[in-house]
Amino acid sequence: MKVKICGITDVETAVTAAQFGADALGFVFAESKRRVSVAEAQEIISHLPKEIYKVGVFVNESSDAIEKIASTVGLTHIQLHGDEPAAFSALLSLPVIKAISFQGNEKLTALANFPSDFILLDSPKGKYRGGNGTVFNWSEVDPDVINTKKIILAGGLHADNVEEAIKIIKPFMVDVSSGVETDGKKDLRKIKTFIETAKSTLVGR
Repeated sequence: MKVKICGITDVETAVTAAQFGADALGFVFAESKRRVSVAEAQEIISHLPKEIYKVGVFVNESSDAIEKIASTVGLTHIQLHGDEPAAFSALLSLPVIKAISFQGNEKLTALANFPSDFILLDSPKGKYRGGNGTVFNWSEVDPDVINTKKIILAGGLHADNVEEAIKIIKPFMVDVSSGVETDGKKDLRKIKTFIETAKSTLVGR
């Protein structure tokens, strides 16, 4: 099971998460308590191994701004967390992760032909478009609807529930932010435990 740690804001956390086995790290360039500047992201990414996914999270940003930031800091993937249409996604030069707040399978079905490499299933919106730490009912997701895309599961995951989530959804990757924090800051011990738990979970097909 692949693991993405999102909301990275400092070099130590990024490097340590990579050493623990994280496959992807997320950098938020939208309104969020975890937002990073271009300069901060560039510095962090310069310390990371080449093979790890460096994902930029954007909400209703212009394609020009996204491309400029991606090129400057060294992103490998673009995560669209806003209301971006299919035509917008198709313009981008990097692989796209389209985030959707799960509100039933009908909306998921509509994304079957969305031009993205991944669909990120998240909880319904809170104050921010993501990273709200709330869980949705995984059992409501129709597996036949999502089997045409690589699914990244997010929304309220932590070490105590990620095994159950993986077994129900069988995603390509799990994504965590607040679930590996203590008092709003990334907790290296929690990151290690989450990664170990997710990667040790056996998924039947």
